[in-house]
Amino acid sequence: MDYSFLGNIINREVSGNKMYGLIERLYPICRSITGNGVRETLSIVSEIIPLEIIEVKSGEKALDWEIPLEWNITDAYVLDEKGDKVIDFKESNLHVLNYSVPIDKDVSLEELKEHVFTIPERPDWIPYRTSYHNKNWGFCMAHSKFEKLKKGNYHVKVDATLEPGSLTYGEYYIKGETEQEVLISCHICHPSLCNDNLSGIAVAAFLAEILTKSKPRFSYRFLFVPGTIGSITWLSRNEDKLGNIRHGLVLTLLGDEGKLNYKKSRRGNAAIDKIVENALKTKNDDYGIIDFYPYGYDERQFCSPGYNLPVGRLSRTPHGEFPEYHTSADNLDFVKADKLSASLVFLLGVFEIIEGNRRYLNLNPKGEPQLGKRGLFKKIGGESKTKDYHMALLWVLNLSDGDCSLLDISVRSGLGFPTIKEAADALIKVGLLKELNEE
Repeated sequence: MDYSFLGNIINREVSGNKMYGLIERLYPICRSITGNGVRETLSIVSEIIPLEIIEVKSGEKALDWEIPLEWNITDAYVLDEKGDKVIDFKESNLHVLNYSVPIDKDVSLEELKEHVFTIPERPDWIPYRTSYHNKNWGFCMAHSKFEKLKKGNYHVKVDATLEPGSLTYGEYYIKGETEQEVLISCHICHPSLCNDNLSGIAVAAFLAEILTKSKPRFSYRFLFVPGTIGSITWLSRNEDKLGNIRHGLVLTLLGDEGKLNYKKSRRGNAAIDKIVENALKTKNDDYGIIDFYPYGYDERQFCSPGYNLPVGRLSRTPHGEFPEYHTSADNLDFVKADKLSASLVFLLGVFEIIEGNRRYLNLNPKGEPQLGKRGLFKKIGGESKTKDYHMALLWVLNLSDGDCSLLDISVRSGLGFPTIKEAADALIKVGLLKELNEE
């Protein structure tokens, strides 16, 4: 599906390869909810868009939460009695329990096993596990290697710091013609996981870069935040901005080969819910619509009852529904450049609806106006496209009573929003439509 909104700016293959290239750069970095891995990630994203970097000190209150101590890690490993590394952080940053407290001691195999996490049903994969708010130390490893551990003593070391510092997040604001905002958020807290984390970062960064080149009607605010605590922190510090948010999306899991899935906002019938569903329906591909539930990504923070913002979530295969989720198999082979590109192009279509949706008044509502003498009933391409365009003219004229928006007309007619918008533009040019004041 080709969209007119900025469609001439992007090259799908180039955009997909650029996003994949960004993922390749970010993949080795050990990220968490705080620390230098987050700062390094935001610094790289800042090469694409000029992020404002915000630091919030440990101990500061954020709604019912508190900014935690900052975690940074240099190395982690487990040595057997021969001095060989049986677990090595430098081989994969998933090998360490994220936010593990520092440790440097000898342990028995029995004690070690109490602190090792595996996936028995996927014996060659390393799991991703965290202990953000409960002090613990631990390691993750492939179950096939875990089963080969021999009785004896092991030396465990986590060379990390957990001390007062700050939580870091990035924000980028594109000023539009109005102060009404579209909020776009992605999480930046996962280590080497390509689909769950890096695909959202990559799509959001290049989406923001493209929108910067436009002159949008809405203003756009992009957030690159650690999951949960990051969005809660942003909300606690920006309640004065929330009244301007008209639409919002959380972006994640956008690089796998699954179909697009949209999770509705808590409201269930917000404009963004109707917009995304309309774009999915006219895309002619399989898709999924998920009703809101209070778990998942940061949509649950934006949609908490005290805020109830119109924010949905766009992904491909939902979290937990693909076996690679939160494992070492969510790697550079799992995400695909063409799927990243398709996700980006779809989002541009969503923003075309956001930007182009208007209400109009038919200035010649008594009877059907003579369109032929105005040059509107003519072939504009293939026969099927001509039929859709002609029907769009009639639908727009019939439903432009001041109550229906172009999105409403697209939904009722079953015609794609770009075709409806094209018809409306043509009718305005010949003086048959009048744009009404924005909502």
